[in-house]
Amino acid sequence: MQGERIQRIIAAAGIASRRKAEELIRAGRVTVNGRRAELGDRALPGDDVRLDSKPVQRPGSSVTLLLHKPAGVLSAASDDRGRQTVLDLVPPAPGLHPVGRLDLESEGLLLLTNDGELTHRLTHPSFGKEKEYRVWCEEGALSKQALKRLTDGVMLDDGPATAVSAAHAAGGVRLVLQEGRKRQVRRMLKAVGYEVSRLLRLRIDGLRLGDLQPGQWRKLSGAEIDRLKR
Repeated sequence: MQGERIQRIIAAAGIASRRKAEELIRAGRVTVNGRRAELGDRALPGDDVRLDSKPVQRPGSSVTLLLHKPAGVLSAASDDRGRQTVLDLVPPAPGLHPVGRLDLESEGLLLLTNDGELTHRLTHPSFGKEKEYRVWCEEGALSKQALKRLTDGVMLDDGPATAVSAAHAAGGVRLVLQEGRKRQVRRMLKAVGYEVSRLLRLRIDGLRLGDLQPGQWRKLSGAEIDRLKR
């Protein structure tokens, strides 16, 4: 049978990851043209796919963008206070949203997508996707003792946090994490006695910021997306 698997359609709509979509199908919450869907079923572009009786809005095609987020721009789809968001910097697309976040003052690599499966793989801790940061501190480069504490682990108010690596860099540190908790880099540095003056994300998994300037973006290739999903 031609068509696309139901769980992929649900994931592409940004509703749930592919694995979660399979659970929804097994639970009998998904229908195709009024008939209860079974795992393995496919749907054609004109078919009526519904979750809990509500239509699943399928984007025309999945879109994934790499943006160099400037400082002062919100990592959000919208803002009720009228502040500039990352979606103001890229072309509009149905269901497009930032993957995770960089806080308001931070800058660097941020992905935006309408691919629910990709979002899940990049944000769920079980996949352990690395994120690399270049950090400048008001106190300058970190001491050897501070670097060791970061890789040994520090206690934050929401639990322990450990860096995969922490390397000396002029004026600060190069830090690699596998988590993405709120303001985690800044809180980890504060825990070892340093205040962040600038934070730039350089890499997510094998994907690097490259030569993009603040506010610039580019589309990811199919090969890049496939690598991120592995």
